Amino acid sequence: MRVFLTGATGFIGSRIIPELLDRGHRVLGLTRSDAGARQLEAAGAEVHVGDLEKPETLAAGAAAADAVIHCAFDHNFQTFFENTRKDERNIKAMGEALDGTHKPLLLTSGVGIGTPVEGGRATEDVLNPRHPNPRIATEFAGAALTARGIDVRTIRLPQVHDTSRAGLITPLILEARRAGAVAYLGEGRARWAAAHVSDVARLYVLALEQGEPGARYHASAEEGVAARAIAEAIGTGTGLPVRSVTPAEIDQYFGWMAPFAGLDMTASNDWTRARLGWEPTGPDLLTDLAATDYAALVPA
Repeated sequence: MRVFLTGATGFIGSRIIPELLDRGHRVLGLTRSDAGARQLEAAGAEVHVGDLEKPETLAAGAAAADAVIHCAFDHNFQTFFENTRKDERNIKAMGEALDGTHKPLLLTSGVGIGTPVEGGRATEDVLNPRHPNPRIATEFAGAALTARGIDVRTIRLPQVHDTSRAGLITPLILEARRAGAVAYLGEGRARWAAAHVSDVARLYVLALEQGEPGARYHASAEEGVAARAIAEAIGTGTGLPVRSVTPAEIDQYFGWMAPFAGLDMTASNDWTRARLGWEPTGPDLLTDLAATDYAALVPA
């Protein structure tokens, strides 16, 4: 297949390219810059020039391909709500281009959207319409396309990591430097699901080749890693003190990440593994945090 890949030069997308090429697919990668074009060409991908601010450019890429993997997202949390609406517009535009075809469109969401209303670990069969994360707009947009008969499949991501980045944990490290200590709330029992980026990239390709229309897949190799264990690993790597904080101290130590401080984001992968035969093999989160060069970390 010729696969249109958004986010092709990013952390996850750049890992998906070799997985697709190794399976005999061609990749049409989205970029808005000359540097991105050179990166794609060096990786063996074709170049499609476009921009998340211009939905018509994504629609053109979708129309030119046999399938779409949509990884791109604007991660500026200062404008997070608007960025989710931008994602919604881009999904709608690509859906219009795929209407009347059987071409699959793989979307990217977060595992938290699968958390039941009453709480507990997220599962693939749940779409919680009351979830407070604005990223739920992505899944609502996908559901609207599914209702029109378009083949939409959703990959839900946990904290995706290697030794250079680790999802929300990377900005957490930067906030810890600002505050002068690595913090966890209370006893640090909140847990976050995680997966190595190589396992996540492989899951996208499995979902493309073996997935089902309307299905949601969880890229959670680890169901949950405790906040205290994460904080202690960061403390060891950075040399910063590690401390428990009260709810009244959250803003001081977590900054803009305060809403995530006590949030439990566990996620099952049982259904995903059974349906796709996905077997994660990459290092676990704490292993990567132990091997991270903390001096080299910069904002994403």
